[in-house]
Amino acid sequence: MTAVSASAAATQDAPLDDHPHADVAQILHALAEPTRLSLVHTLAGGTYRVVELTSTLGLAQSTVSAHLAVLRLAGLVTATPEGRATRYALADPEIDEVLAAAERFVARQREDQAPGAGSSTWQHLEAARRGLAAGGGDGRLAERAGG
Repeated sequence: MTAVSASAAATQDAPLDDHPHADVAQILHALAEPTRLSLVHTLAGGTYRVVELTSTLGLAQSTVSAHLAVLRLAGLVTATPEGRATRYALADPEIDEVLAAAERFVARQREDQAPGAGSSTWQHLEAARRGLAAGGGDGRLAERAGG
């Protein structure tokens, strides 16, 4: 068994309490915002200063800086001082691979959605989220999501 498959097997056999769900959730939460996804996607192409990111993404400096702070706290982005500026980079190139996998998943979901078949899975999930946010967190998520 290779080290990777041994690690995967150990993770599968580990009790649920030993799984780093909270750590994974923190990373996914940091990525769960379109502007931050755009930043990560841009940083996959190299290192950038805030001024370059604001120009590339067409966002205010304060917006870019705030989102970079969230990404840094989650350990997704590194910051290296360069004179009076700071260069930002992805902490690990695998972060971009995670996003690419998510994008492939979304593309398949959209392909599977037949034209005229009604609401998409994403629309059902968004409706369920809105229902829960409105105080309807009574365990009927599947019912509200159309399931």
